[in-house]
Amino acid sequence: MDIGKMNAEIKPQNKGTKQLFKNPILERLSRTHISVPLIIFGIYSSALLYWSVVHTSLSVLTTIGLFFLGLLAFTWVEYMVHRYVFHMPTYTKTRAKLQYTLHGVHHEFPKDKDRLAMPPLLSITLATILLLVFRVIMGDFAFAFLPGFLVGYALYLSIHYMVHAFQPPKNFLKALWINHGIHHYKDGEIVFGVSSPLWDYIYGTMRSRKPQEAQQQ
Repeated sequence: MDIGKMNAEIKPQNKGTKQLFKNPILERLSRTHISVPLIIFGIYSSALLYWSVVHTSLSVLTTIGLFFLGLLAFTWVEYMVHRYVFHMPTYTKTRAKLQYTLHGVHHEFPKDKDRLAMPPLLSITLATILLLVFRVIMGDFAFAFLPGFLVGYALYLSIHYMVHAFQPPKNFLKALWINHGIHHYKDGEIVFGVSSPLWDYIYGTMRSRKPQEAQQQ
């Protein structure tokens, strides 16, 4: 059987979880409560903004502009990583195993709350690597840009958790629940944006409207 098709045919389970690693330490490190990475990114972002205000010459307007640019940049990265990394072609056993570990297990057990966010150790490591990379590329601008990027990630985590853990609200935010539900339960090759549908519209991966919906416009 084609390996890629095996991962594509994963059937979502409404209950349960799955052990990814035989080593109990690695298995524990692969799980986290949603509040942990949110606290980490909140503290990290606040510290960077404090450093920006106290130790750089960036103006208030520049800081605000870079912050929101970082937030927007994250929504693009979220889309690209979800589409091309988490849903990578699985034409070898190694790629199939990697894809399942990174994301396939989430598609099989979408309501497993312990695996709805990046584990703390990985969160801190990634944030630090991004700080070093952005500092080299952007100089002092990184201290205002990266907080927006990390807040964008924290918003993504919050929305992703709520979409899987709670019933959809009766307002415009309901569309986020519907979009992600389509991605999980109908077609895993569309609607890759979780926190925003912006890039799905730009890249043409947004769900098609039903005929009756189109007629009502």
